[in-house]
Amino acid sequence: MDLLLAPPTAAGPVRLGRPYEEALTAVRPWGEPRIAGPTARRARRLMGDFDGVGYTVSFDAEDHAAAVELWWPGEGRLSTARVLLEGHEVFTTPADTVLAELRGRGWSVDVEDPENVVVPGVSLGFTRRTSQEVPRDGQGLPVSFTSVLVAGEGYYDFRCAQ
Repeated sequence: MDLLLAPPTAAGPVRLGRPYEEALTAVRPWGEPRIAGPTARRARRLMGDFDGVGYTVSFDAEDHAAAVELWWPGEGRLSTARVLLEGHEVFTTPADTVLAELRGRGWSVDVEDPENVVVPGVSLGFTRRTSQEVPRDGQGLPVSFTSVLVAGEGYYDFRCAQ
């Protein structure tokens, strides 16, 4: 199955800005998620995995889906699920190729912290961190991304203000 990323509106079947019950219904075909919160310090979250791809759906104070983060299955683990952004499989395509494609679309890419890359205008975030044995580039970073976050508009605006 392909999980299509459509920032800043959706990640797979989860539509950002939609109520909790709709997000819960969207992820249930992947298996029953773990539900955390809400607590006094943190809004509600849904967590689980789909064919080895881990996910967290985070909600805002009004209980609407605010962000979806997806994680690479991990070293030596295979998954039939593909996480696709602009036709590129996020966890197997070299990160530099994905970033070049995003820049080619005219999107601003903030690589100030190369382990935590963001695309503020469309609310995308990527990480390139793992302690696992994976191919690495000349800077010691994993060649491909290890997680991706898709959020609603304005999620990374604070990075633009710095």
